[in-house]
Amino acid sequence: MKFFISLALAVASLYTYAQSSSQKIGHADWNYIFSQMPEYKQIEMELRTYDAQLQNQLRLKNQELEQKYKYYQGLSATTPDAIRKDKESELSYLQENIQKFQQDAQASMQKKQAELITPVFAKVGKAIEEVATENGYAYIMNPQMMGGGDVLLYANEKNNISDLVLRKLGITPGSGAPSKN
Repeated sequence: MKFFISLALAVASLYTYAQSSSQKIGHADWNYIFSQMPEYKQIEMELRTYDAQLQNQLRLKNQELEQKYKYYQGLSATTPDAIRKDKESELSYLQENIQKFQQDAQASMQKKQAELITPVFAKVGKAIEEVATENGYAYIMNPQMMGGGDVLLYANEKNNISDLVLRKLGITPGSGAPSKN
């Protein structure tokens, strides 16, 4: 909660500063922009197909477990303990395998999503930067900051004070540091 209050105060301060120094601030909604792009439907369809494949594999694994469990339940009372224990071990292994598959499938789905979305986000980010530069915006913010996205989507490098802060701390900026200030 303190983070969001601090963040809101920082954004308000930035807005006040920009207004007083006549710098333009804009905002861009990633979700809206992304949902309007032709790539959106293609990515959505690919993710649905990928998810359906994973769900189908999971369904097959569950069917196998179910069949083996029914077989185990059908064992007669005279079945030797060694065979029962072997079937119990097999069932336990299958159950663990299904749980591991579910975890792996979730991670795989997230990886696939990132793989498909990352190039589109880079394309949108480049377009935001170009629009901001062409129209004289100093800052472009994301109004969806509570959704976990970036708050600041673009900042004019002439407003980057990183080197000044490093110097204030007695640190000489390194070779990869911005050198606008």
